[in-house]
Amino acid sequence: MTVAGPSPDVRLSRRVVAGYSLGSLVTGPFGTVPGLLLLPYLTDTLGVAAGVAGLLVLLPKAWDVLVNPVAGRISDRSGDRRGFLLGAGLALGVLFAAIFAGPFGTGAAAGGYVAVAFLTAATAFAFFQVPYVAMPAELTTGRAERTRLMTWRVAVLALAILVSGALAPLVVDLGGGGLAGHRWSGAFVGALIVVGTLGAFFGTRTADSRTAADQEPSLRAQLRIAAANASFRNLLLCYIVQAAGIGTMLAGVQYFADHVIGQDAGATFLFAAFVGPALLVMPLWSRVGARHGKLRGLVAASLLFAAGALALLASPGLPAVAIYLIVALIGAGYAGQQVFALAMLPDLIERDTVRTGRRQAGVFTGLFTAGETLGLALGPGVYALVLQLFGYVSSSSGEAAAQDPTARLGVLLGFTVVPAVLVGAAVALLRRYRD
Repeated sequence: MTVAGPSPDVRLSRRVVAGYSLGSLVTGPFGTVPGLLLLPYLTDTLGVAAGVAGLLVLLPKAWDVLVNPVAGRISDRSGDRRGFLLGAGLALGVLFAAIFAGPFGTGAAAGGYVAVAFLTAATAFAFFQVPYVAMPAELTTGRAERTRLMTWRVAVLALAILVSGALAPLVVDLGGGGLAGHRWSGAFVGALIVVGTLGAFFGTRTADSRTAADQEPSLRAQLRIAAANASFRNLLLCYIVQAAGIGTMLAGVQYFADHVIGQDAGATFLFAAFVGPALLVMPLWSRVGARHGKLRGLVAASLLFAAGALALLASPGLPAVAIYLIVALIGAGYAGQQVFALAMLPDLIERDTVRTGRRQAGVFTGLFTAGETLGLALGPGVYALVLQLFGYVSSSSGEAAAQDPTARLGVLLGFTVVPAVLVGAAVALLRRYRD
């Protein structure tokens, strides 16, 4: 039901918390698998040059940056965010499989098809993600309860990333690699998205979601108010830069596995090492936030991520086990980043609602998810640029071509130094954040 005013500070039922968290089976795979598979799919299966491939991945996601605030405004006006979850989520499941359908084989036409299919899927994702992220601010006003909700969500997100990110490359291999293997992988992830959509829609049907009574009359006015919120602006900028660092690392997983580790199913092991331990540290980060505050927790998690990424510079001389342990450290930092940033956003939305009396959660979350989308889109573009500058050679055989030492150095630096600098330096943007 929808009524005026924020919801009471009561403990959400397990069904609602679990149901809401299942939406991460949609956001996790779509936020992870394209960044993981799409760039190497273009360069090592379709034969697209690294620089061009980076643009093909970047442009559809850049379009999504424009769509997200619009999706926020539309969902604010609708009064029922759950309907968006169902419609957009089911469409996204089908469209994701279409990205890797490969109807044009290899070459320029195949690359163009991927860009169009990815753009369409990204549009559907915007109309799922923005209402989904806006819901916590309307489910409860309790900060501790929101942290609990975000902890559950990020735990399922980590599991979704583990399942989709670790298994998607494995499904490619089991499906025979090349075009056929990617088709099977696209269908697998599309089915996972459908499961998450249905779980989130039906799991939250008993939730007593309430909203502010008044609404800002125009999108431009809402964007102006959001931009005037200094704490939101600082958190958003930090999140964009850090998302770019995470996106850069995701884009390099397959390349790092092929050219640095040189181990069969290396991408799967990297993802398992990255996400598996993250599930274990969620309660620890929640305690850190309760004791030291969410802002300090976010800074600590970011610096942990950056330190681990820099440590991977020694990877060419390390055994695989040591590399996976360092990646687990990075994953622990990533888990903290997600928990604290996503828990800080509803707090900012609540303060704005109390101050203005207007329902603007959709616009704030629309801008926030647009920023995340932009950052994650820039990541593969940055990594592709590094590959291009260091002379990476593309292939249309479905197998990575042999690379010279300079190209392998580019693979290493793009996976380690670039993410470390982006994630670590971004915390400076939080100096003026006010909790």
